[in-house]
Amino acid sequence: MVSTAVIAFLALVTRFSGLTEPDAQGTPVFDEKHYVPQAWDMVRSWENLFIGGIESNPAYGLVVHPPLGKQLLAFGEMAFGYSPLGWRFMVAIFGCLTVLATMELARRLSHSWQVALFAGIMAVCDGVLLVSAKFGMLDIFQVFFVVCAALFLADDHEQVRHRMHAAYLDGQLGSSAFGPRVGYRWWRFAAGVMLGLSLSVKWSGLYYIVFFGLMSVFMDLALRRRYGVRRYVSGTLVRDTVPALASLVLVPALLYLWSWRAWFASETSVYRHSATDGTIESGSLLNILPDPLASWMYYHVSVLEFHSELTSSGGHSHPWDSKPWSWLAATRPILYYSSTDIQCGDTTCRSMIYLFGTPVIWWLTVPVVLWGVWRLIVRRDRRFVIPVVAFAAGFLPWLAAFDRQMYFFYATALVPFTIVLLALALGMLAGKGRVVERLRPVAPVALRSGTVAVICYLALVVAMFAYFAPILYGIVVPDSYYNQLMWLPSWT
Repeated sequence: MVSTAVIAFLALVTRFSGLTEPDAQGTPVFDEKHYVPQAWDMVRSWENLFIGGIESNPAYGLVVHPPLGKQLLAFGEMAFGYSPLGWRFMVAIFGCLTVLATMELARRLSHSWQVALFAGIMAVCDGVLLVSAKFGMLDIFQVFFVVCAALFLADDHEQVRHRMHAAYLDGQLGSSAFGPRVGYRWWRFAAGVMLGLSLSVKWSGLYYIVFFGLMSVFMDLALRRRYGVRRYVSGTLVRDTVPALASLVLVPALLYLWSWRAWFASETSVYRHSATDGTIESGSLLNILPDPLASWMYYHVSVLEFHSELTSSGGHSHPWDSKPWSWLAATRPILYYSSTDIQCGDTTCRSMIYLFGTPVIWWLTVPVVLWGVWRLIVRRDRRFVIPVVAFAAGFLPWLAAFDRQMYFFYATALVPFTIVLLALALGMLAGKGRVVERLRPVAPVALRSGTVAVICYLALVVAMFAYFAPILYGIVVPDSYYNQLMWLPSWT
């Protein structure tokens, strides 16, 4: 469609503009310094096309994330070398794809290209999705896979509903107390693949496996109940639960294991020989496993200890640390790049890049999520199941670990689902209300007040994106202008 092509073009322009400019004298900036060298390690050790290379990067200590994200960064470095373009090319591509996936999810849930267009405009103009797609880090990869998993589960639910309805029309619902078999569900399998890829980028993908797996089963139960299956609970357990576990748990687990293939194939991987070099204590239960598997599990235990000890109460602190409740209004962004005291005429200027959420989007997070919960529970609007559950999967688990040192980029996966909820709200508002008589002489068609409100909101999103562009792209601006952008003390 034309709207999709327009949004894709805008995503490409916004993500690739100035992609190579922020650097530290040709070297990575911020947390790029961890992942970019690890990806380059993979490039240099990439001998077998299908196995890939390994990351060692001993200068920065233990490698604490699964390999897939660095493998994806490595593709860009293979093509463009160890340069800003090389280590940012793949994230920019995935950033564009995330915009389109968010747009498609909104279209699938609403069956409206206008609602999809609303979501696309907001996704293009959100600062978090933009900046995440301009630095060689891992978050945008995981976000893309999570949004695709949600999209494929929406497709799966729609397909199963059609199959159930066809069985209802054919009179097959009563042939078994458990209800009909609905056939193999390739969309659910595809969702499992996306969840496995998400887990293979960061362990937080596990949250989505749990939430999406339960959501899929309960949506199946609701369908069987809606179509009058006599034993709908037992029918869900018998017909749907085991296949769901296979697609949404077993498939991700196997893909996660597959992502470590280079680690198993190499003799010099981190902790590769822990089972034989005395690193594992003699009394450990890991010793009952085969040596490669014991070493791999020891690696995982070490990473888990690293993450569990990175707590505020344990003395770990960071100037840009933020807690989950602050993510809901984007009150604590992260400074990715800074160059100050730049002389420009009679004044001083600076170039700054923040991971910064467009306020007119992020400040509506709490009300739109609560509205989505209300639509789901009170009005029983099934369109809101997936975005509400997906938002919960990306937010609630972090509350349980609030003492851990956290950063705003953990919230990147929240914004696509906030945008989908906002787009659904705008879709319900458009076309409502009275005709605005004052606009008749200048408008090509009669515009109702709801449509005018939608246009004004989207215009505000675009305007605010342009207003804050200097701290999203690192544009050199006078200190006075920068100070005008810092609306809240917590932003500095």
